[in-house]
Amino acid sequence: MIPGILDELFGIRLFGYISFRMALAALTAFALALWWGRPTIAWLRSHRVQEDVSKTDAYELARLNKENKKHETTTMGGSFLIAALLTSVLLWARLDNIHVVLGVILVAGFAAVGFIDDFKKLTIPESKGLSRRSKMLGLSIVTFGCLGALCYYARASGRDTLLELYPPLFKDSVIPLPAWGFVGIAIFLAFEWFVVVGSANATNITDGLDGLAAGCLIISGLTLSVFCYVTGRYDWTAYLNLPHVVAASEMAVVGGALVGGCLGFLWYNAYPAQVFMGDSGSLPLGGLLAWMALVSKQELVLPLIACVFVLDLGSSWLQTFYYKRTKKRVFTCAPVHHGLQLTGGFFKPADKPWHEVQIVIRFWIVAACGAMASLALLKVR
Repeated sequence: MIPGILDELFGIRLFGYISFRMALAALTAFALALWWGRPTIAWLRSHRVQEDVSKTDAYELARLNKENKKHETTTMGGSFLIAALLTSVLLWARLDNIHVVLGVILVAGFAAVGFIDDFKKLTIPESKGLSRRSKMLGLSIVTFGCLGALCYYARASGRDTLLELYPPLFKDSVIPLPAWGFVGIAIFLAFEWFVVVGSANATNITDGLDGLAAGCLIISGLTLSVFCYVTGRYDWTAYLNLPHVVAASEMAVVGGALVGGCLGFLWYNAYPAQVFMGDSGSLPLGGLLAWMALVSKQELVLPLIACVFVLDLGSSWLQTFYYKRTKKRVFTCAPVHHGLQLTGGFFKPADKPWHEVQIVIRFWIVAACGAMASLALLKVR
């Protein structure tokens, strides 16, 4: 780790400050994503690694994608994004921190699952990638492995705060799951599995328009970095009446790398996109958001922090659930950003559809409002 080497050789104390390393992690990840992006995109394009836009149940959406030449856009851009993120974390974060180590393992594991899914889609004719069951199995193995290690660490070190849940809005409110014994630990594992895997899939579903997922990830990642930094500071948590998690502030450095990497990726993913993120990027980034929420004990606030991801996932799930039982649709198209793209309306067609850029920027605004509202809860408690 660079800060430790500089500190030992030259006594540069500046690198001991988390806020400084968070900024350096963001700049490093941004520079690496920008540097690696161009040759990676060129290589992907030369090998015709492109998204099959016809693999959708909406005929009009497939037609619109072809009209916009999205079938010529390369995918698997998450490969250089995740590489930049992990490299930056390894350079600037403390690798003796359990939260950082498990976060890196989670990101790498989810990236591997996403890579296999993308690789199957692109190399096997008519393949839709991993089956839903296989993908969930892979994500679940990685998630339970990280959660199991966290539970063992929390119990062995006596840091039960890591396994408790803290409802927002209520002062001194806590759900003491560790005090419930085996049942409490089982509830913790099941709930956190739902949060992590749900967040990964929500990000994956939102990755449907140029710049949409990357922009929302920047906003949510920056917000969660603030939560992680505050949660790790005893003086701030005492003043704000928040749970204090020892060493949680180090995850702000990881959050900085996430934000920087997404900024670098957005350089190439902005409309008209030169590259799509793919499962190899969206799954690990969504999982990392959830991990940061877990470490900062903001799991119950995460739906507000990541409101756009929740909106897209919720609309897709509700549409599927309702259609299977009634053969009718709740929304014009799910996820809802595609409904606005096709018809201009959520529940029924409007006068004219929204332009893709208009949808993305307005969803960024919604994401920013959700982030600001979640930060306001710091003082409400």
